[in-house]
Amino acid sequence: MTMNEAIATQPMWISWWLNWLLFGAFILPLALFIWKPTRLAAAITLATGILSAVGVTYLFDTMGYVKLLGLPHVILWTPLVVYLWRVQGRNDVPQWPRRIIWVILVTILISLAFDYVDVLRYLLGERTPLLGTGPAAITG
Repeated sequence: MTMNEAIATQPMWISWWLNWLLFGAFILPLALFIWKPTRLAAAITLATGILSAVGVTYLFDTMGYVKLLGLPHVILWTPLVVYLWRVQGRNDVPQWPRRIIWVILVTILISLAFDYVDVLRYLLGERTPLLGTGPAAITG
């Protein structure tokens, strides 16, 4: 089973959320390239998003659809939130990129709320993958 197939077995709101997450954390940061004071923030946000997606995909391929899939977000997006908070607070950042950063921050913070809970649940023993998504189902 692929990750997309596993996601498709989840409630519809998860697909909607993942579509918003794609927009808010991967597409919207592209707009920050317009303004010189936020170009570095755009690049860092996109690089962090790509690295976290690679990490999630790797974990899915090795472990299946488990609660630990949020770990790359926890590791990479937590410092990103701090960085973006600082960027939006700078005096040289115009109002529109500041608003865009706020949408990105809210999106990432909502995702992190789910991710922290899921990672904690995994660490506390909830390790069973979604039916049909364990390593044997993925590779076999």
